[in-house]
Amino acid sequence: MGAATGFTVARGNPCTSSLTPPPSASLNPYPLPMGFLIRLLVNALALYLVTRVYAGVTFAPGAGAGAVILAALVLGIVNALIRPVLLLLSLPVNLLTLGLFTLVVNGVVLWIVAAVTALNVAGLGAAIIGALILTVISWVLDAVVNALGLDGGRD
Repeated sequence: MGAATGFTVARGNPCTSSLTPPPSASLNPYPLPMGFLIRLLVNALALYLVTRVYAGVTFAPGAGAGAVILAALVLGIVNALIRPVLLLLSLPVNLLTLGLFTLVVNGVVLWIVAAVTALNVAGLGAAIIGALILTVISWVLDAVVNALGLDGGRD
């Protein structure tokens, strides 16, 4: 059974046996900070490209690369902490709209990021359209990063 799962079962007392990975298993070629840094830079590039493609989402005049990276960091934090709560609270509406309300939630997330960073959004409608464009650009950039093998061990 150990060969099928990639894990070996330690022999001995069945109550104290544990699953241990094979010694040659290297699941992540990059240490955690490198994978995080790559993900952050991909998000920053995606945000920057959204501001170039769509006029409804812009950065404040004079905002440099630091502001773009900060906005990407805040976007990651808001996506990790606030977006799940918003999706849970909007679950009934999301079910009624067959998931289309998720576009509104994504727009609200982008609007929240714009409220605390140098990102400017023209309104909720612009935030929804910007979030949709951000999703497409981020998807393309993720595909490129994965194809280059720079994904930090993510699947």
